[in-house]
Amino acid sequence: MNSMNVSESVVVPDPVLTRLADAMPGMSPQLRKAAQYVLDNPNDVGVSSIREIADVAAVSPNTLVRMARAVGFEGYEEFRHPFREALRAGRESFPDRARWLQSIARGGRHGPLYRDMAASSFDNVERLFAGTSAEEIKRAADCIVAARKTYVLGVGIGHALAQSFAYLARMAIEDAVAIPREGGVPIDDVARAGPGDVLLALTFKPYRTEVVEAVHAARDQGVTVVAISDARSSPILLAADHGFVVPTETPQFFTSTVAVMALLEAIMAFVVADADPAVVANIERFHRRRQDFGVYWTDGE
Repeated sequence: MNSMNVSESVVVPDPVLTRLADAMPGMSPQLRKAAQYVLDNPNDVGVSSIREIADVAAVSPNTLVRMARAVGFEGYEEFRHPFREALRAGRESFPDRARWLQSIARGGRHGPLYRDMAASSFDNVERLFAGTSAEEIKRAADCIVAARKTYVLGVGIGHALAQSFAYLARMAIEDAVAIPREGGVPIDDVARAGPGDVLLALTFKPYRTEVVEAVHAARDQGVTVVAISDARSSPILLAADHGFVVPTETPQFFTSTVAVMALLEAIMAFVVADADPAVVANIERFHRRRQDFGVYWTDGE
């Protein structure tokens, strides 16, 4: 698995901190005390309650509210919002993320479950990108761009993922189709595929027989196979030209698809980046046609 370098620096809402620093000279001693704590410990704002911040900063909760209003916010929660968003967007250091996860576990009986779901989602995506290189994604995307036709196969939990990827792909490249189509089975469409085509297939434990059989049939017919699964020993990865192992762990009984969708979005981004300029024109034409036909709702415009 590739290593991932993680910066120890912490990104915080700089505009808010700048406003706070600029306002400090005109503040009362108590407000300056609260502002100084926030400036010195910005990550605490995102992971701790107003009462916890007040206790550590040795001020009253009302002082924090007045501090927030002094820099243009309606109240402390509005002031706190950009700090929490910075954490949720993954721009914080890992120790502070851990503190945030611990803090949400205090929210009643569903708190621990919420914390565990958030932690597993973070972990799955981080492990995916730590163990997958841009070069690997580019090679798979290049095959899709060059393909005569791309078949995207997913059944069960993978069905919606396949439909979503094929939908996005069709905005950029004409010949992408999600299979199995209604009323059919995967092997029906794969039977029409051959050299020059690509099959992007997904399946996760317990592996679906029809997906495994379709992958093997595609290989026998000279189709390039891009496989996405949850273990290197997966039968579709063993038969693939391009394979991706995606973490799917979750505290619940169902398979997590958060990292799977992240990988599919990355492949789609590379498809657009690798395609010729006509692809961008295709996407623009797609949306313009929808706008012309009133597909997108407008507020009386």
